[in-house]
Amino acid sequence: MGTEIQQCDTVALAPEALSLSGKDRIVAPERDWPSSLDREQQEARLQAKAKRRRRKSSSRDSGRESFSENVDVVVVRPGSPTIRVFDRKCRSGKGRGLPKRGVAGGKGVWGAPPEVYDLEDPSCEDEDAQEGETVYEMVVLELDDEEFNKAVTLIIQEYFEHGDTSEVLALLEGVTLGRRKYEIPFLAVNLSLDGKASHRELTSCLLTNLMGKCLSNGDVAVAFDALLEELPELILDTPAAPQMLGQFIARAIADHVLPADYLEGYKGKVDCDHVRVTLNRAAVLLSMKRGVLRLDNVWGVGGGQRPVKELVKEMNLLLEEYLFSEDAKEAERCVRELEVPHFHHELVYEAVVKAVESMNRESPKRMMKLLKSFWESGLVTADQMIQGFKRVFSMTEDLHLDIPNCYPALENFVELCYLEGVISKQLHDHCPTKQVNKSW
Repeated sequence: MGTEIQQCDTVALAPEALSLSGKDRIVAPERDWPSSLDREQQEARLQAKAKRRRRKSSSRDSGRESFSENVDVVVVRPGSPTIRVFDRKCRSGKGRGLPKRGVAGGKGVWGAPPEVYDLEDPSCEDEDAQEGETVYEMVVLELDDEEFNKAVTLIIQEYFEHGDTSEVLALLEGVTLGRRKYEIPFLAVNLSLDGKASHRELTSCLLTNLMGKCLSNGDVAVAFDALLEELPELILDTPAAPQMLGQFIARAIADHVLPADYLEGYKGKVDCDHVRVTLNRAAVLLSMKRGVLRLDNVWGVGGGQRPVKELVKEMNLLLEEYLFSEDAKEAERCVRELEVPHFHHELVYEAVVKAVESMNRESPKRMMKLLKSFWESGLVTADQMIQGFKRVFSMTEDLHLDIPNCYPALENFVELCYLEGVISKQLHDHCPTKQVNKSW
């Protein structure tokens, strides 16, 4: 084969290739064969090329059907749009470096420019400002009846100890009251009926201070209506409940906690005798001359709210009654009603002074028995007992001006209390004694 083969830009096509389309077409470079090449050389060249293509396809995918001899060659001219369909360039992984939509990316670029808004432009208002700001609130779930009563009862019992209405108001803000506001005065009055006079005074003050903040006149009226309905059951635990509840109603009307016409709503509508006693008690207290002013002390002034002079006077009276009757139990009852455990040192002080200044020989022994009774019952603590005796020791010189035999009388009384176990040996040794000057 001495004839030269010259490459051209065109390729000869088999006759059957013109009828193929889609996947059956295979692109081959265009070539022009020289006219001097015979037909046999052209066929041999095409068959060799077809074998090479068959080997490549079988090595890439052994599971696919290999190209058969029926596959023909299709001509696609360079630059034709059809060549993009058969482009074998990989599209997975990284892109081709072309810019993104909106010219927001691409190789060697900074990205999309930032959007600039004019705050003075009315068309550029904030969507949140147009729709309104989002407000987040903490929702406290409403308690059931048992949990609500337990929580409010605990708050009221603590109030009876500290007496601070502002703390009660702060604690009630953490409780979801809802329609249960009337239960606050209901529980407070109910608990105070079983308590002391000072508790009832604190309850009346609490209702006055809570008015307009978390209570209204209607809430208090509903509470007292419920108390009147349960009055027959309250009498079982507190026999004096009708009188006490009547005093509560009178005090509430005087303090403008209840409406002034509250009693008028029950005229001719009462069938229970206990309720009738309660309403009559309230009406009598309100009809007394200057009764509204006197109702401020309807429960008395108990506990630490009493003036010191009044407490000292009460203690002197009960000590004098004891010296006359020698009833230690009655004296203890009177001391407990004073409700001033922090002021019992004054009681000890007055008892020692009366024992020293008394001209009766039996008075020191009786007073020693009273102090012993207070000590054994736990009514007077050790600290209060020591403080009372020390106060007398520190004022012995002043007492000596009024009581000439103060030193020997005090020494005898301290010795008697020590022998009966009322005071300790250390306190006994602190008793002052007058040094007699024998230089003359």
